[in-house]
Amino acid sequence: MSRSNHGGRLRPVAVDVTTDGRREAVSASADIIGAKWTALLIYDLAAGTCRFRELEQSCAGISSRTLAERLRALQRAGIVRRFSYPESPPRVEYELTDKGRDLVPILDAMTEFGHSWLVPADALASAS
Repeated sequence: MSRSNHGGRLRPVAVDVTTDGRREAVSASADIIGAKWTALLIYDLAAGTCRFRELEQSCAGISSRTLAERLRALQRAGIVRRFSYPESPPRVEYELTDKGRDLVPILDAMTEFGHSWLVPADALASAS
């Protein structure tokens, strides 16, 4: 909907969203990185291969079940690759695919936006 000023009231304006390819692309991308924890998982995996436990520890507060669900969803989307090694105890590692690495510039832009608009400068200085 678009805003139009008619005596201080908003007038609804129909927008044809079915023909807007850019909008569809944004929506599809948001579906991937918009789920809670997903952007942080991609951020962590951008640094390199991680084990399940490492990801669980880096995302304080995530349950094992949620982490497993997010990683499976990212695998189905072709964002993450899972490696399982037949060792005792079993070792499982995750890494970004080429498709997953193509999301890193989006996370970089989110980082810049967060630094500029969302995170107080004194919090950034104390984290360094």
